[in-house]
Amino acid sequence: MIGAGLEDGDLLVIDRSLCAKNNKIAICLIDGDFTVKRIKKEKSKLYLMPENKQYKPIEIKEENEL
Repeated sequence: MIGAGLEDGDLLVIDRSLCAKNNKIAICLIDGDFTVKRIKKEKSKLYLMPENKQYKPIEIKEENEL
């Protein structure tokens, strides 16, 4: 998430009382792995978008455990 100002070693605080919203940054547990990405909802699809061009977006599908 370098493009969002989050650097290696930064401390992230999770507020589970907030709802995930389009275009907001979220810490996600997907298929057993943690990731920090920006949420993108497009029509009926949901994506986890990186802010670093070295990584690809993750499309969330029914078979994913999120």
